[in-house]
Amino acid sequence: RYLIMSQLVRVPPYHFLHVLDTNKNLTRLEVGPLSFVCQEHEKVVLGPEKMIMVPPRNYCLIAHPVLRDSEGKAVFDTFGQAKIRHGDQEVRFSQDPFPLYPGEKLSGNVSPLQILPPNQAIRLRALNDFTDDNGKKVQAGDEWMFEGPGTYIPRVEVEKLETINATIIAPNSALKLRARRECRDKSNTPRKAGEEWLVRNEGAYLPTVDEEIV
Repeated sequence: RYLIMSQLVRVPPYHFLHVLDTNKNLTRLEVGPLSFVCQEHEKVVLGPEKMIMVPPRNYCLIAHPVLRDSEGKAVFDTFGQAKIRHGDQEVRFSQDPFPLYPGEKLSGNVSPLQILPPNQAIRLRALNDFTDDNGKKVQAGDEWMFEGPGTYIPRVEVEKLETINATIIAPNSALKLRARRECRDKSNTPRKAGEEWLVRNEGAYLPTVDEEIV
């Protein structure tokens, strides 16, 4: 598919290579378009590979992302190797096509953002302590709901537990709920863990994060 003659590698636009320098035992990134001449002490260990393309309203997850400075540029060590945040993950949204630095991995596929209609919610749980976009401190293990309508913006510190659809309460019927933990229900009534009660208001009912339908 690509023209490789002797030690010449032609890298098309929006493609990249990983090249190992066997003398220094370092792997570097080369970005197309270019005609790369591989020296005797070098070896192409990846590529040419297509750059990652994230369209609008999509995202992807990068494992072991490169460390970046305040201007968003990759940080390199004294030997010229890109520094990697081993064990970390990073969510990336729509942007220009980008290559993967040596050590970075695309985790899963590029996926569309989840758009929630009215009367639908996602139950979420924090995996680590963090401060959200509103300046609120969230502790690991905290749970909450993201309710539609809206677009859910994922972050690595949060896992999705389930998507919940509202239950329609018909005339002359009721919905039985149970408290997952001590809380206040939607009508601000205090509830103890395990307590059960009925909701008779007609229409769509979306349980809070502390309620479950029995």
